[in-house]
Amino acid sequence: MSWSLDLVPLPPCALLGGPPLSGLLWTFLLLFLWYCYRVGSDPPSHSGLHKTSSSFSRSSSRLPVDPGHSAPKTSVAIGMETGEEEEGPESYLTPVLSHAPFPTEVAAESRKLYRALQEYAKRYSWAGMGRIHKGLRNQAKITERPSIQKPHLFYLPDVPSIPFFPRDAHRHDIEVLEASYPIILAEFQAVYQRGIDAKFGWTYQGPKAQAVFPLYNAGGCVAGNCRACPCTYRTLLSLRTFISSNSLGSAGFWLLGPGTTLGGSYGPTNTRLRCQLGLQTPAQCELVVGGEPQCWSEGHCLLVDDSFLHTVSHNGGAEDGPRVIFSVDLWHPNVAAAERQALDYIFAPEQ
Repeated sequence: MSWSLDLVPLPPCALLGGPPLSGLLWTFLLLFLWYCYRVGSDPPSHSGLHKTSSSFSRSSSRLPVDPGHSAPKTSVAIGMETGEEEEGPESYLTPVLSHAPFPTEVAAESRKLYRALQEYAKRYSWAGMGRIHKGLRNQAKITERPSIQKPHLFYLPDVPSIPFFPRDAHRHDIEVLEASYPIILAEFQAVYQRGIDAKFGWTYQGPKAQAVFPLYNAGGCVAGNCRACPCTYRTLLSLRTFISSNSLGSAGFWLLGPGTTLGGSYGPTNTRLRCQLGLQTPAQCELVVGGEPQCWSEGHCLLVDDSFLHTVSHNGGAEDGPRVIFSVDLWHPNVAAAERQALDYIFAPEQ
């Protein structure tokens, strides 16, 4: 199909002789269409990135180079620093690989955990690992400072923490545990009547008056005890936030005898909350976390951050019997999914 310029009626131009004016307008129209095409087809330019790259190139070109040595190679691994680095209020948001070297003066345990973090990042990604990296670097400062919250193994920074959390933090899991209270109590009574002995799966933690019947211990399933409490075991598996894949998580029956007081202690990490379902709770029992006292109630859960300084006491008599709770470790609600996956890898249960 051919187009004729005569289709556009234009008055003749006296200065240019008439008809050439229509050809000039068509030329401008074609130039405009060509400009629009170029603007729409060009990719967006990242001016900030180009500016950074060019400034880096200019600064690199000004560096003196020793002719006897080759230019230093850039490395993607995080080196060990020799001095203190400056930490801004948002340093945990900065890229981990750029300027966050690991300090040399940290404890051997933190260095071991950091190597596990490096292995995880090589296998998966550094994305979302800023808070974990910062926590490993600053763990020595956390354990040395006088504080009411001082986890001795790993502290994840910038996590909102209070001694007792509301039910809404883990409403689903709390409702599942409370609905299963009758069957959990019945299975506890069955294993309790067999006797508290190591050959029946019981262990002692701290004083002789505190016995534990673990279903999960440090992230590992205790198969014999789970077979003895099949309904309780299935209830554990139905929980959405139960820590079952790393050594920070445990679950089981905790028994405290009358006249026993457990002194102040700190939990290993602030990345978990300990959910305690009351099974048998005499009136003289008390739990104090971060200076706040609470009492258990049979059939109801307490959601506790045990990274705070906490004490437990049973001031009743022998006629009151032991205090019994079913304790389950759940993820802190402010720990992201990527961080949970990384912590499962870093704190993998020992084989």
